[in-house]
This record gives sequence, C-alpha cells and structure tokens, in this order.
Amino acid sequence: MAEQHPQSFRTTAQAASPVRTSGIEINRVLRNTYLLLGMTLAWSAAVAGGAMALNLPHPGFILMLAGFFGLLFAVHKTANSAWGLFWVFAFTGFLGYTLGPILNLYLQLPNGGTLVTSALATTAVAFVGLSAYALITRKDFSFLSGFLVVGFFVLMGAVLLSWLFDLSGFHTAISAGFVLFASAAILWQTSAIIHGGETNYVLATVLLYTQIYNLFVSLLQIFGALGED
Repeated sequence: MAEQHPQSFRTTAQAASPVRTSGIEINRVLRNTYLLLGMTLAWSAAVAGGAMALNLPHPGFILMLAGFFGLLFAVHKTANSAWGLFWVFAFTGFLGYTLGPILNLYLQLPNGGTLVTSALATTAVAFVGLSAYALITRKDFSFLSGFLVVGFFVLMGAVLLSWLFDLSGFHTAISAGFVLFASAAILWQTSAIIHGGETNYVLATVLLYTQIYNLFVSLLQIFGALGED
C-alpha cells in the first residue's frame, strides 16, 4: 500500500495543476484588463481635453456610428495580435474625441461644471461598485447574456428612431436604458473574466471601456434633464 502513495500524489498534483494554471490565467487577464483599461481611459481623457481646447466639432451621428463600428470591427479582427492594442487606442481615442464637443456643450450651461463632475463621480462609483461586487461575490452573471443581446437591439432601434423622428421627449428614457444596459454589461464582463469565460484582455477592455463611456454620457443626459438643461 505504501508503494501506491507516490503515484496517488502525482495523480492528485496533476489533477490540481490545471486549476492552479486556470487561476493564474484568470489573474493575468484581470490584471492586464484593468491595466489597459486605465491606460485607455487616460488616453481618451487626453484626446477629449485636446478636442475641447481646440473646440473641434462633433463628427455627427452617422460618422460616429461608422467610426464606432468600424474601429470595433478592427479591434475584434486583431484582438489576438499586437495590432489589437493599436486599434484599441484608436477606438478609445476616437470616442474621446467625440466626448470633447459634448463636454464643451454642457460646460456652457450655468451649472455645467457641476453636471459634468456629478456624472463623472457617479460613473466612477458605479463602475467600482459593480466590479467589486462581481469580484467579491464571484457570482456567475452569464444569465445576463440574453438580456444584453435583446437590450442592445432595443436601444439601437430607439436611438435610430429618436434620430430619424426627433423624439426628444424620449432621450431621458433612452439614457436610463443605457445606464441599465451598461451596468448589466459590466457585471457580465467581470463575471466572464473571473469564471474563465473571457481570456482575451483586449476584448474585455473594449467592452468595459464602452460601458463606462455609455454610463458617463447617459448620466450627463439624465442629470441635464433633471436640471431642466
């Protein structure tokens, strides 16, 4: 019986090894995701600041959609290569540029500074809180995938209808929908990383960045509407 112990130990160690490797891989993806996310947020903020300083115009709805989906497609096509990082910064820089004219517009309002600061602080608290909840509880939020798919098409349809028919009265409701969608997407993506469902930190970064952008812009719209601006 004693001679079987070394073999049993090796078998047990081999069985445990994939778990340890999986844990190491998950931690690597988490670390790289948040590192790249911080870098892209800083880069996007710098581009937005430059656009504000130069008072650059907004590209408009059609060009923004074309740039958004075109650059997003490039990110997905190159996510497994070094070019993925280039396209991530191109994508986040483009969204930073679109944010500059929006911020200039709000800062022209009497309480514009307060609106921007409130939206920024609320976005930061929401992102940190949602991420921490997913990381601490380690709950599986994969059940949100169906909601996110349906929510995406509903929101895109609402945005297109609002643009085509100038449904300004529904802008606040659409923004509230984007806040819920972004919050669910942050929970879903963070959960996917910690449960091994997402192993590409480039794609994880882009999704989280996009939802932070959506949260911030939507909260600006909501706070402006509540302040009758």
